[in-house]
Amino acid sequence: MGLLTRLLPGTTTVGATAPAHQGRWLPGQCLICHAWPAAAACEDCRARFIPELARCQRCAAPLASAATPVCGACLREPPPLERCVVAVSYGLPWQSWVSQFKFRDDTGLAHPMAALMAAAPGARELLDAADALVPVPLTPERLAERGYNQALLLARRLAPRKTRADLLLRAHHTVPQHDLPRAQRLKSLRGAFLVEPLRARAVAGRHLLLVDDVVTTGATLHAAARALLEAGAVWVDALAFAHTD
Repeated sequence: MGLLTRLLPGTTTVGATAPAHQGRWLPGQCLICHAWPAAAACEDCRARFIPELARCQRCAAPLASAATPVCGACLREPPPLERCVVAVSYGLPWQSWVSQFKFRDDTGLAHPMAALMAAAPGARELLDAADALVPVPLTPERLAERGYNQALLLARRLAPRKTRADLLLRAHHTVPQHDLPRAQRLKSLRGAFLVEPLRARAVAGRHLLLVDDVVTTGATLHAAARALLEAGAVWVDALAFAHTD
């Protein structure tokens, strides 16, 4: 049973036959502690499971102190991303949200996940500054298998009028990245992304914001950012739901 068989703010239960407008009047329930009425992630659960954590401005990795805004790895080898913001650390309960959203067709979770992303420190500045949001694309094979691109659903929730899913292409199929060490991720992602040739003019000179669900080593975001920069983008940032600290 999906998480959205419980009520989200502004929605009805999955499969309900009530009129579309009726969801606006139904109270919501926290999907974590089941408090009612509450947001999908209530205030108490946000305070408990999203602790204040200093993160590197360039890769979103945790920092021991906020006194130095950039981690040692990014100082030694600056990434192609100017800034990277994430909402949560990848662990319970958020790991369950990602699994339901990404692998179990619980696409309604895009709404509360995007809300947490937009509320993350620094996220609003990235969203306002971006000329376009670019969801990290899937290969046609992976898209056919899953039926939707989770990054695109998040981007559309964050800024539907700025979302451009037609700018970046996945050039070739790669093995699932989550179980690969960083060196193998980097190798498998070489040349994995390219800018749609007919859309190159929409990339050149623009400030772009990549959107994805989870950042692990950053290899996927870096490969996508390099493709956009090589096509003429002047600035690429990233916004994701979770970081595997």
